[in-house]
Amino acid sequence: MSDPLEVTMGVAGFPAVAGFGSIFASIALSGALAAEGGLSAFQGAWLAQGPSCADVYSSDGKAASFRRPVDIFAPAFIVSGNRLRTPMASCRIRSTKPTEDRHTLLLDCANAVAGNEVRVLMAMMPDGSLKRYLNEQDTTGTSYQRCSR
Repeated sequence: MSDPLEVTMGVAGFPAVAGFGSIFASIALSGALAAEGGLSAFQGAWLAQGPSCADVYSSDGKAASFRRPVDIFAPAFIVSGNRLRTPMASCRIRSTKPTEDRHTLLLDCANAVAGNEVRVLMAMMPDGSLKRYLNEQDTTGTSYQRCSR
């Protein structure tokens, strides 16, 4: 199974769902659980190093969205409630489970071509950034900065 974020994010490091890679997977969470517990720290628009937040996102004052035309290779994603969106895929977060210093998210993702279940490992860092890990053995991870809540 490929990594959903890599499929949705392509070469830049996230999936485009057509080949879901190694970042997101699914299990069902209520909006209350997302706001209260496991997902509250992950809410917002996130971007890996490279382009600026202004290059990737626009905002209507309420929520961030991908700037048009959408850069399908942008290493970016948005978590809103129990939804995770990349430039090419939309995922429902089915569950989140804390394990040691990380959270395992199970996602149901879909794009224009395919649907897939994906498992993603993420952790909040003390400086407010987020790291995404490819698997349990990955000790480096990929860093993301928050562009907006």
